[in-house]
Formats: sequence, C-alpha cells, structure tokens
Amino acid sequence: MASSNGKPKNQDRDFLAGQLLIAMPNMGDPRFEHAVIFLCAHNEDHAMGVIVNKPLTNMGVSDLLEQLEIEQGEQASETPVFFGGPVQTERGVVLHTLDYALETTVRLGPDVGLTATKEMLIDIAGKKPNRSAPRRFLLAIGHAGWGSGQLEQEIGMNAWVHCDPDEAIIFDGAENASWRLALSTLGVTSAMLSPEWAAVRRGDQPLN
Repeated sequence: MASSNGKPKNQDRDFLAGQLLIAMPNMGDPRFEHAVIFLCAHNEDHAMGVIVNKPLTNMGVSDLLEQLEIEQGEQASETPVFFGGPVQTERGVVLHTLDYALETTVRLGPDVGLTATKEMLIDIAGKKPNRSAPRRFLLAIGHAGWGSGQLEQEIGMNAWVHCDPDEAIIFDGAENASWRLALSTLGVTSAMLSPEWAAVRRGDQPLN
C-alpha cells in the first residue's frame, strides 16, 4: 500500500538485515568490485554491512595487537584481517558464530553475531585469552554504510543483488570464490547476467 505521496509505507519496505549483498559484475567502484557484504542492519534510516571477501595484504592481526598493546598469541599469524568497507576504517569489528558472546555482542541472525571490543581481539589472537574463540570468525577493519533509502536506490539501479546468508560464504573469505559461490545460490553465474541488466548505473558513479 502506498502513502499519500505515492511512496511505499515503511512497513511495506523490503528490509534486508541478515542477508548477503552481492556486487553486480559491472560494479564501477573498485572498493566494492566482486564484494560480498553481510548486512548487519537495514531499516528506514540507514543500512550497515561488512565486506566478507576482501582480505588485506598490508595489515595483519599483529599490527592491531601491537597498537592495542596486546601480547600476541600463536594463532595471530594465521588470522587474516579483512577490508570491511570504507566507513570508519580506524575501527575493527568481528563477525562470528554465536558459540561466543559477550554482553556487547549484537546478534545478527540465528548463528551470526558482531562484536567490536578489545576483549574479543584478546580472545581470538592474544596470548592470554579469557575464553575460547568462536568456532568461526572474520576480523574486519571498517564497514560499508548507506543513508536512508540509499541502498534501495542502488539495488534499483542494479548495483547489487542479495541472497540468504551462508556460513561458507561469510567466513571462508576467498574473494572471487566467495563472490561466485554467492551468485550460485541464486542459480546464476556472472556470465549469465546480461550486459544491459548489469549496466544501468554509470560506471564512474561512486557508492557509499
């Protein structure tokens, strides 16, 4: 049902929190090329998500531990850091399974939570953890963000498609493999997407 100004009422909007956003093949913004984003929040005021398939090559967990004066554990060398998005790139967040939870953990789905504390970093990579690390987790710097109605507009311009969350896609972290796997959940490959459908948005139009 539409409101008096012809726009959908808020309760009719298709909010996508907990879904995966998949960048279309024509994505012109290199920050989001082949990106898969877990949408942590989406409502009438904003949307926020974390890119889950862009590991950083110029930063490791050791750098973060050193900045926070945390003694490094053996597992730190095997823990990658991901580019979570271009917003607040000075802050880290951890997506993780809910076998681990603190009072500050935000539940995002049936078995996915988000925690952004020093205590979490100690538990996943420090020498003296206070509790066992989650079964699966992804440490990211920064996040992606959209203002009111912005994400809906970008989806309408064919910049993104979305699918149900999948643990293998969220936590396995391989850029191209995760992107192709996310597309495959929709029953398509990038080669199947028509150039016309994938080219509505100007290629040089920035996102976020």
